[in-house]
Amino acid sequence: MTTPGPETLTHLDVSGRAIAVRAIPGQGPGVMWLGGFKSDMMGGKAQALADWAVRRGQNFLRFDYSGHGESGGRFVDGTISQWLEEAIAVFDCATHGPQILVGSSMGGWVALLLARALAARGEKRLAGMVLIAPAPDFTETLMWARFSPEVQQQILSAGRFERPSEYSDEPYVITRALIEDGRRHLVLGTPFAVGCPVRILQGARDEDVPWQHAMTLVSCLAEDDVVFSLVKDGDHRLSRPEDLERLVTVVESLL
Repeated sequence: MTTPGPETLTHLDVSGRAIAVRAIPGQGPGVMWLGGFKSDMMGGKAQALADWAVRRGQNFLRFDYSGHGESGGRFVDGTISQWLEEAIAVFDCATHGPQILVGSSMGGWVALLLARALAARGEKRLAGMVLIAPAPDFTETLMWARFSPEVQQQILSAGRFERPSEYSDEPYVITRALIEDGRRHLVLGTPFAVGCPVRILQGARDEDVPWQHAMTLVSCLAEDDVVFSLVKDGDHRLSRPEDLERLVTVVESLL
């Protein structure tokens, strides 16, 4: 299936899950978008990068995790392991040559895990990484640790908790599987390297992922070239016109 213009939509089978992938052909290095928790690839930041890629003639790829957007599967069945498996499959099957990863919120965690997986097999295709309000370890530090004992007990006994969302009429369903699986992928607390330049954009008024959380990540990336940019009046989304312009500028700086 082909959408109007140069962008194509295909579906990649990953362990029986149909993962929607949109790709814009162009010059390298490629830019790969990794979205956030319960976000989809048609959101403002991803679309701004797609529009930029068309104008510039830059290779750009975005995809939806299972249970998100145009991909198959149920959101409540998702875990970090599952969404990481999909990101690796998309990277392996749909990208070629050097790549710049752009990860938003949970996508920042997935990007870091993807970089670790690539390093483990000796693959050096990452040309850079742009993280927007990165939320590594969010299931543990930003969810579980903040939940009341009553909510924690509900998750343990019932297997799920419906958390109200500021961004949707439907609540976020937080499952026991998501929490327990997240503990297998924690990255903060000990130094590690991704082996490429890292640029972090963070809103000072972000109530979902506080800027101090992103600074913890900075301290862990001691060996990498890291630039941390704090947007004084920015929120979690960082989707205002000036935020989108800033994002494009940062991505261009890594080309």
